[in-house]
Amino acid sequence: MADKPIKAIKGFDHDLQCRGFQFAVGETYKHEGTVEACVGGFHAIPEDVHPLAVFSFYPPAGSRFCVVEVNGKTDRESDKIAAEILTVQREIGLGELAQEAVDWVMARASLEGPVAVKDNGLATASGDQGAATASGYQGAATASGYRGAATASGYQGAATASGYQGAATASGYRGAATASGDQGAATASGYLGQVQGKEGNALFAVERETWDGPILSVACGIVGKDGIKADTWYHAKGGKLVEVAQ
Repeated sequence: MADKPIKAIKGFDHDLQCRGFQFAVGETYKHEGTVEACVGGFHAIPEDVHPLAVFSFYPPAGSRFCVVEVNGKTDRESDKIAAEILTVQREIGLGELAQEAVDWVMARASLEGPVAVKDNGLATASGDQGAATASGYQGAATASGYRGAATASGYQGAATASGYQGAATASGYRGAATASGDQGAATASGYLGQVQGKEGNALFAVERETWDGPILSVACGIVGKDGIKADTWYHAKGGKLVEVAQ
């Protein structure tokens, strides 16, 4: 039994369903029956687990994600929790989910300086032309300085560049790269990688058949041109930047 509500991240299909059960934002649900992880109850990724662990159950493309609160009877197994009561608080996009990952790492990891190699390590660069690199499992790299560079090459890494002409690169499996500064660039070369940026930013993505398979195609574009929208996630498909279904 949870002593108090637990914040969590939950994945859904494109209709906001999970295993055929229909959910709605703002609603609270109670499970009748056994509450046991992988057996019964409402399942989610609890706040003490890296948020991008949700991708193990719902991939970035075609899925939807929400911040939820679980309560009542609970049962834990590895990186997920089963609960008797679940409240769907709000829906979040992949951009906010990536930020949740950065915040999660920042709250728990020891800052390793401009280079992070440990699991869940955090690397930050805020100075002019600074560089931040995270290569550990589920690491996070953020560059906020003028012409800063952020690179995340670890599994489920998150790279964010918010400075003027900043560059964000995610090369790990299911990495997320975001460029929000003027004339920034976001690149995703890993399997199931996603890119997004502000108006005028450059996007580059690579399509692979499997996580370790050959490159099938590459795609690039400029946000604001040829129908590419700002603050929207894209991946490479057939040589084009294709909007990720939400």
